[in-house]
Amino acid sequence: MAATTSPVALAQNSTAHTGTAPGSATASPALPIVTPRPQEMTANGGPLRVPSRVRVLLGEGADKPTRKLVVSVLRGAGARQVDVKPLAGAPERKVGELTVVVGRLGDATVTEALKQAGGSLPADAGAAEGYALAAKSGLLGGGSVVLAGADSDGTYYAAQTLRQLAGHRALAGVSVVDRPLMPLRGVIEGFYGSPWTHAERMDQLAFYGDVKMNTYIYAPKDDPYHREKWREPYPADKLAELGELVEQAQAHHVRFTFALSPGVSMCYSDAADLKALEAKLQAVYDLGVRSFSIPLDDISYTKWNCEGDQAKYGAPSQQAAAQAQVDLLNRVQKEFLEAKGGEAKPLQMVPTEYGDVKESPYKKKLRDELDPDVEVMWTGTDVVPPKITVEDAAKAAGVWGRKVFVWDNYPVNDYGQSEGRLLLAPYAEREPGLHEQLSGLVLNPMNQASASKVALFGGADFAWHDTGYDADRTWKAAADYLAGGDARTARALLAFFDTQHLAPTFGEHPWQPQAPELARRLTDFEAAWEAEDKARAVRELRPYAKLLAAAPEQIRDGVEDKGFAADSEPWLKALDLWAKALLLTLDGLDARLEHNEERSSQLFAKADELTKEAEKIQTIPGETRPEGPVRIADGILDKFIKNANALH
Repeated sequence: MAATTSPVALAQNSTAHTGTAPGSATASPALPIVTPRPQEMTANGGPLRVPSRVRVLLGEGADKPTRKLVVSVLRGAGARQVDVKPLAGAPERKVGELTVVVGRLGDATVTEALKQAGGSLPADAGAAEGYALAAKSGLLGGGSVVLAGADSDGTYYAAQTLRQLAGHRALAGVSVVDRPLMPLRGVIEGFYGSPWTHAERMDQLAFYGDVKMNTYIYAPKDDPYHREKWREPYPADKLAELGELVEQAQAHHVRFTFALSPGVSMCYSDAADLKALEAKLQAVYDLGVRSFSIPLDDISYTKWNCEGDQAKYGAPSQQAAAQAQVDLLNRVQKEFLEAKGGEAKPLQMVPTEYGDVKESPYKKKLRDELDPDVEVMWTGTDVVPPKITVEDAAKAAGVWGRKVFVWDNYPVNDYGQSEGRLLLAPYAEREPGLHEQLSGLVLNPMNQASASKVALFGGADFAWHDTGYDADRTWKAAADYLAGGDARTARALLAFFDTQHLAPTFGEHPWQPQAPELARRLTDFEAAWEAEDKARAVRELRPYAKLLAAAPEQIRDGVEDKGFAADSEPWLKALDLWAKALLLTLDGLDARLEHNEERSSQLFAKADELTKEAEKIQTIPGETRPEGPVRIADGILDKFIKNANALH
């Protein structure tokens, strides 16, 4: 999904990225918003005009997905004809022609073209997934664009950056040097409740490519063949769908990781269970999967699933459970994955103790005996942590004996405290510098796939460049992405996001507050009212109330990602009623200021009717766990409307 906003329009609220140090910034109106935020981006002259005909010259490292993306970007920017030719032996560029060179940083012809276009070579040119990009206009029109990747992934990511530099008949003139700070960045579909549909997964994998995520872990708790029926082969139709997902992941430079969760019934000492597990992994290996995970979360280690484990490992205990798990995991790593001759990635696992940094017999056994190549996932200092610090991650690395791979339970909404909520606050409270302690970061999303993109946008940006991450900037970029670049729709989305800003934990206190923008405006209202400037209080709140009232229809009609509108429909219905109730409340206050108490009472009564109707709206049955009434800026908007009748 490509935004259509022009580079000039995007630049109006942008921040320049200089080449002095990662994360350093100075204001510049000439630079577009690019997400994830590049390590270095500088102006490189004015915008390039995109003519009707463009020439693309391909070197090594430009695979089919990259070529397809580059051509699509140029056509979207207005080129009617895109001539794709090999770089080797290509004739010199003609005056006024726009030439796009795509290849590897290690290719001398590509790097020379990069320098001539005003680009810079990265200091660490061989860094995995890194790239350099230069776009510079010619003196007599046209110009040069060079996309140079350290590898095929980096070249693809350069093309994704190019997508964000394109507007109508123009490309922003910039120089970019970029690479990710975390090796693994992505999503784990690991929630309880209705798994995503096949179509939703296909869409998600394309989205991950857009935001330079490179990892998707297939681990839906309520897929029976993932957990309860882990021994049973996937039916032919489901296996075919997995194959399509693997192909889609590869087409967007995403690593498809297949997770199998046998711990609920595994007999670790049973050769038949071990054979069944390896057969299940082999079936998806044959589809092209090269990355695997064995999650052992949300199981008990106070009981065995078979008498054989009691005989082999002794009475149930933390240490005994850890030994059984170590034996299983080491066998999969050594005898299954390493036997593939280097094609497979190291095994990933989720420990039964996944949400703290306290020493225990379980952790010690895994630290001492688990194969050092196995990647250990960790959720932070709690199941849903209010923050993750560098110090926390360093402690986790110490207790597990390796850098940890964070499974971040945001924006997942499958637990009691999230009932009736979409979690649309920006990704936040994760400390810059975490890349130094982590092997990667994946977010566990909501049952609502498209609505999850708001938080995932932030997770992708943070994992790529945590030291330069700006949560508010990325939140706004997510709205622009979902809106397809339409400013009115993006503004409506941000107002809607604010009503779903509360981010709960497993405790009583949320880690992000509800509706901070609305709360700020209501606080301003109360201050003006108490200062006896009552007419101004109502007048200044009304435009935002109108924005909220118009937002549902604007989102339904204007959002480019129609899945977002479908996911959000119960909340949009409720917002429509709550916002109308807010407007009626303001009308009632105006009537009171005009000393028309009869009219005021009627308006307050109508507002009350609408709020009662809104409170009856439920989440989509079967779609959300747990189900319940939807919540809109609860504790903020409802409180204001309820108390407004007492204002005099």
